[in-house]
Amino acid sequence: MTPARAVTLNALSLYAVAAVLAAAFAAQFMLNELPCPLCLLQRIMFTALAIGPILNIRFGPRPSHYALSLLAALIGAMVSTRQVLLHIMPGDAGYGSAMLGYHYYTWALLGFVAAIVLISAILLFDKQFDGTRTAPPASAFARTAVWLVIGLTALNVISTLLECGLSACADNPVVYELLKR
Repeated sequence: MTPARAVTLNALSLYAVAAVLAAAFAAQFMLNELPCPLCLLQRIMFTALAIGPILNIRFGPRPSHYALSLLAALIGAMVSTRQVLLHIMPGDAGYGSAMLGYHYYTWALLGFVAAIVLISAILLFDKQFDGTRTAPPASAFARTAVWLVIGLTALNVISTLLECGLSACADNPVVYELLKR
């Protein structure tokens, strides 16, 4: 795999992360479901998962960039596993509404596990690390992916500030703290 193809794959992974963040926003605003603290941690870890691809697009593919994403995916999997285990008892309705029979935190766990597998697989292609240490020029497709993730991350920060204010978030949030009267 050439460095240019690796950058394209990294851009595709950024679009996947953007889709996850956009879906979380859709649930938050269209279904009026505020994210719990563990849900917010999962969003943070999806954003952290995007750091490796962003660095690969900007500086060229490096194993260390993939390692950052692997660590984020591992931590995200642990956080989402914790939430799955909180709601695993029979009769527990879970937190939030379900999509295709699974709650967001279960989908997040599946996403983090998929990211671990995919990043591990892409690390098997050594040719992407060969050659010069300069990054291939980023296409408009890749630059758009980077800015989309950055924009969604900024919106998440604003949303979290509105929900929690400058204090700890409520365990079961029902109102935006900074918007209540």
